[in-house]
Amino acid sequence: MALTLVQARGMLQRYLDAELEILDGKSVTFSGRTLTMVDLADIQKGRLEWERKVATLQGAARGRKPYKLASFSNECD
Repeated sequence: MALTLVQARGMLQRYLDAELEILDGKSVTFSGRTLTMVDLADIQKGRLEWERKVATLQGAARGRKPYKLASFSNECD
């Protein structure tokens, strides 16, 4: 099953919520793990991953390809 934009946004929101709770000094249970302030880097890493996925899916919805092609030549100046 392909990931939808709605699902990606939902996951991103969960990471944002978890990040805020950790920044407030709380522990949070996420995907069966209890995370505390020392795990903030893990939450931020996951948030960045989901931000990229949301951006890719939004771009695809607008008709953009998730990559760009580059042309390299072997010519010497």
